[in-house]
Amino acid sequence: MFNLSKFISEKVIQRQQSMFANDIDKNHISLESNIQGKRVCVIGGAGSIGSAFIKELLKFNPSQLIVVDLSENSLAELTRDLRSSFDIEVPKDYRTYTLDFANPIFERIFREEKGFDIVANFSAHKHVRSERDKYSVQALIENNDLKAKKLMDLLLEYPPQHFFCVSTDKAANPVNIMGASKRILEDLIMAYSDKFCVTTARFANVAFSNGSLPDSWFYRLKKHQPLVAPNDVKRYFVSPEESGQICLLACILGKSGEIFFPKLTEGQMKTFSSICGDFITANGLTAKQMPSDEEAKKFSKKLNEQDCGYPVIYTTSNTTGEKAYEEFYVNEEKINLSRFCGLGIVESSPRHSMQEVQQLFAQFEEIFAKPDFSKIEIVETIKSFIPTFEHEEKGFNLDQKM
Repeated sequence: MFNLSKFISEKVIQRQQSMFANDIDKNHISLESNIQGKRVCVIGGAGSIGSAFIKELLKFNPSQLIVVDLSENSLAELTRDLRSSFDIEVPKDYRTYTLDFANPIFERIFREEKGFDIVANFSAHKHVRSERDKYSVQALIENNDLKAKKLMDLLLEYPPQHFFCVSTDKAANPVNIMGASKRILEDLIMAYSDKFCVTTARFANVAFSNGSLPDSWFYRLKKHQPLVAPNDVKRYFVSPEESGQICLLACILGKSGEIFFPKLTEGQMKTFSSICGDFITANGLTAKQMPSDEEAKKFSKKLNEQDCGYPVIYTTSNTTGEKAYEEFYVNEEKINLSRFCGLGIVESSPRHSMQEVQQLFAQFEEIFAKPDFSKIEIVETIKSFIPTFEHEEKGFNLDQKM
């Protein structure tokens, strides 16, 4: 039987113990004193990273946990998972709400609860796939930036002791609009860093996270469909458990205005194609590389007839927004690599003022209010705010590929 956790440990991240285990152990008392008995709200908590954060957080016994997410099914599964785990104690005051965090109902909950001690926001458009056309771009900027501003303003009414939200490695020298939107998000939350404690983290890829390419391979196998993976894209990976620990450490132990990232080296990067090959072998199959999508789909019809290998397609990356390499910080940022064993910290970085952020948001609102606007207008507006933004439009997106 395929064991995903074992596969991730042995074949993807290639470590048997979390790279943040020592940091968790060394800071256990501080984590406990900051979490035990506290009231917590997790937005987007039913996703891969949000749910991993919740599992790590509950080890320190908060008194209240409110989870908000748009996916009713995922919230139901989160609850079943938490209540079925022998090492997790769910607080008596545990509630889930199928809501957009910009919904007036969420505002009502927040005000009637008089805020929370800890607020963590995992709601985001997080995939390069999010960039397709002007409408998808508007949606991701609305969610990642404009709605986030409303949330930050709401938090001012009852400031939390700790606020955390997720960024991405793609925010460092962004080449796609998703990454740029996260860089803008960083500037946005940092503009509130003197009002309450705000922290964020730039992530590596979370292995087999919901909606990721590796996660899709399970569905392809179940439906006897070809597996596909790029062979020229190398990425850093962390396990789901590690993703939750990054967020916990950053949220609770970070100083206001800090950005956390995993201390990974270039030698730890993996290609999707190599992971795909190991995945096929781990499922007792033999990979058979195919020359094209059509040939692969035709070949998949034979899978029930004989053991003739499993069709895979390894391709070069040719879609808009794909970055050739990953990085967690840029030269202009002040880095601290000594405070934690597994985590580095961007302690300070050139940032925009609240006024500059508000001006950018006003420009976005003006563009989106037009009866007809273009993706180019959005790109140029972002470039005026992030001069290093190098967007390359290839006219081909991930929705046009298997």
